[in-house]
Amino acid sequence: MNSNTVNQQSNVAGQSQIAAIHIDADPDEMDDLAAEAGMMASAREVPAWAISLGVHVLVLFLLWSIAGIAMPEQQTIINSVMEEIDEDSYKFETQADQVGTDSNVNLLGPSLNANEHVSQDPQKEMEKKLEEELLEVSEPITDPIEQPAEALLAEAFDSTGTTEHTGGTEGAIDRLAFEIAASLREKKTLAIWLFDASLSLKKRRDMIADRFANVYKQVDHLNVGADRALKTAVASYGNRTQIITPEPVDDATTVVEAIRNIAPDVSGKEHVFAAVKTVSNKWLSYRTKMRRNIMIIIVTDERGDDYAMVEQVSADLARYGIKVYCVGNASIFGREKGYVEWEYEDGFKEEIPVDQGPESVNAERMELPFWGGGNDNRKYERLSAGYGPYALTRLCAETGGVYFVADQGSIRFDSNVMRDYQPDYRPRRDYIKDVKANLAKSLLVQAAAQTRQLKFNQLRLRFEAPSDNVLRTQITAAQRPAAEFDHNLTEMLTLLSQGEKARDKIKEPRWRANYDLAMGRVLAMRVRAFGYNRVLAEMKSEPKSFKKKGSNSWTLQPSREINAGPVVKKLAKQATMYLTRVIDDHPATPWAMLAERELGQAMGWQWAEGTMNIARVNTRPGPDADAATLQLAEEERKRREMQKKKVKKRTPPQL
Repeated sequence: MNSNTVNQQSNVAGQSQIAAIHIDADPDEMDDLAAEAGMMASAREVPAWAISLGVHVLVLFLLWSIAGIAMPEQQTIINSVMEEIDEDSYKFETQADQVGTDSNVNLLGPSLNANEHVSQDPQKEMEKKLEEELLEVSEPITDPIEQPAEALLAEAFDSTGTTEHTGGTEGAIDRLAFEIAASLREKKTLAIWLFDASLSLKKRRDMIADRFANVYKQVDHLNVGADRALKTAVASYGNRTQIITPEPVDDATTVVEAIRNIAPDVSGKEHVFAAVKTVSNKWLSYRTKMRRNIMIIIVTDERGDDYAMVEQVSADLARYGIKVYCVGNASIFGREKGYVEWEYEDGFKEEIPVDQGPESVNAERMELPFWGGGNDNRKYERLSAGYGPYALTRLCAETGGVYFVADQGSIRFDSNVMRDYQPDYRPRRDYIKDVKANLAKSLLVQAAAQTRQLKFNQLRLRFEAPSDNVLRTQITAAQRPAAEFDHNLTEMLTLLSQGEKARDKIKEPRWRANYDLAMGRVLAMRVRAFGYNRVLAEMKSEPKSFKKKGSNSWTLQPSREINAGPVVKKLAKQATMYLTRVIDDHPATPWAMLAERELGQAMGWQWAEGTMNIARVNTRPGPDADAATLQLAEEERKRREMQKKKVKKRTPPQL
């Protein structure tokens, strides 16, 4: 029998045994086994989360069943006696956001302060004060305390880049002493005094020399000039720069002597910006190596001939932190030329024109004469601008210095009002760009430049009339300059009128005032010039007859009535509108003052007969009238020649 047969027999036997076992089992036991097997199969089919839930519930049940032991609560027994507190001695303290009544400063927070005033009993407070005992306090003996300088107690403010009126040269020097002291408080300082060497400034140089010792006294009084902290250098300029002190000094005597020894420059040239560049380069090491502050103080009465260098010099000095101060004159309002009074050796005084302005990049004021007024017109034509010339003022502003106005003008305006009318101190390129951007501004600058090239002759207002022929001859002579005058005004009016619409876009009050004043004045003068020619033509065509015995002349007088036609009346209405707007919109300013002067002069004309001294010649109507006119002219010429001989001929100096 092989192995396979044996295995098969074994398997059959095994199966038979199993079957036998199943057959021999009890039926009840078979049911229990089947049920148990079913439960095990069901248990295997329960999900895991259900089993986990059941376990956790069982754990929580076990924990809940554990009993805790709590300590019995102890009761506190109070056996002390309550002490009564005196209500008067009770004091409730709280923190306040400000110092309260326990301090020397009797000030509470807002809420506590209100509560205190409500709760106080005035009668009770008064009784407490009466019950207080007065204590004698002995005054302690202390050493006297030195009063500090007033300048130290003054509030510091930033005045750099401004124009100040200091009350003359003396006031400017005192103000500079304060600036020097302020610089010394920061660090050691080198002050470079740069004097205009022109003849016109000798008086001012002497005044500064006389007062210079006071500068050092004030600095020492402020206790900031010790240890030779202040060094001073002196230089002068004209056509060239002259170094008066080769090296900076530290005593006032040497400085005063140097100022008095400045040699006058008779070239008539003032190269101030070149001089500033020269002295700053010479002593630049005091700034870069010695770390001193450097102040350059210019003393002059003109703007300088090399003002085109202002941008270059300003940038160089600002880079090194060198400040420039200037003691100078105010510009003539809207004009390039100012005047300096010169006294000759014989005592004769003369006003000589010099370059003092304008206060802006370009002159923005029309140089037009005034009708009538005589010598009173000088104060209007030479009105102070209240500011220094543009170039020097910009140099001070860019470097952080101050321009001090040393001359005292006859008419001054409130600085608070004029602050809104300050000139444009931006670079020239920015000014030109701004002017070109607005047609009204551009045309105004052009028209103002034209008036500086024109010469306006004084028109004749009085005419001799011993006969009609003499009167006609004089009227004909007067009409020639009047026609030229009217032609120039017509051209300016045509030019300015093109910018009327652009005027409304101007935002700066200074430019609005300039344009309105220019339009108002040109219109008013155009009305007068046109009316002047009109009444002369009428008189020449049909001479009037005298109503009074002995009258021999006719004089043109201003009149509020305009008899030159509707066109001229319309121009007069426009002129009044512009001038009135200047007065209303810009009160207490130079523009308003000039507008009032222009508006105060009537724009119409009327004839008034009168009497004047005429040479005794045959003045009867006829051929001899022309001979009489020639004789009068010859006598007038001789009279003028005699007056010229009486006046000593003088050569004006180059200032």
